Amino acid sequence: QVQLVESGGGSVQSGGSLRLSCEASGYTYSRGCGYWFRQAPGKEREKVAAMASSGIPSYSDSVKGRCAISRDNDKNDLYLQIDNLTPEDTAMYYCAAGGSETPFGRCLTPRYWGQGTQVAVSS
Repeated sequence: QVQLVESGGGSVQSGGSLRLSCEASGYTYSRGCGYWFRQAPGKEREKVAAMASSGIPSYSDSVKGRCAISRDNDKNDLYLQIDNLTPEDTAMYYCAAGGSETPFGRCLTPRYWGQGTQVAVSS
């Protein structure tokens, strides 16, 4: 059974940074897609970043330039580093896994989800 557990969320002032972690069991990120999503109050869920099995990342326009998705293949952990945080980044952040890949390395809809970790950014 696949289980994803996020950590690293918290409260931070605008301009600060956070590194979110996701530990996976029953799934190997180096063999499939990994994702980070977020959902702010009153808004729909948004895909923030994804990483193909090859390690090639992709990002939403809202975080490009200040976000980095990465993984530790030995620990089987997935990370999301966010710099220059703003109040607009306040949301519940979820990691996900198991989406199919296109022949070009694009990650599709994930199959597995974590419970989320809260990020709150104050002005």
